[in-house]
Amino acid sequence: MTTTEERLAYADRVAEVWASRYRVPPIAGRIAGYLYVCEPAAQGIDDLAAALQASRSAVVGSVKVLELHGLVRRTRAAGERADRVRLVFDESRGFDPTRYREAAEIAEAGLALLAASATDQRAVLEETASLNAFLADRMPQLLEEWRATR
Repeated sequence: MTTTEERLAYADRVAEVWASRYRVPPIAGRIAGYLYVCEPAAQGIDDLAAALQASRSAVVGSVKVLELHGLVRRTRAAGERADRVRLVFDESRGFDPTRYREAAEIAEAGLALLAASATDQRAVLEETASLNAFLADRMPQLLEEWRATR
């Protein structure tokens, strides 16, 4: 059985990674990390604020950020006055080719603006366009491969 301190240390670790890699506020990463390991899985705003020793307003704002990213969902049971927050998992979110397709298109548009002599700039844009087009093409296949392993 894990202790509260171990769960909070885990939440802090998630916060560090998410803040540096995904550019979310550290408290948003702490909330996500805590929700990964807390019991019960759904927590009230006040519960999160108390557990993470954060202000209620910081928790509410960070939950909104996490909701926008599709990482948490608020629910409320009949008769309850407070929302419960829980993590959600959308398997297709990480495999969405849209962002890669857009990045490839942007790089290709930049290439169209460059003269043939701008080799340094062309090289970067060509590689960017190529990699992102490749990833956009492969993401649906990777999702199917991943589903097959589940």
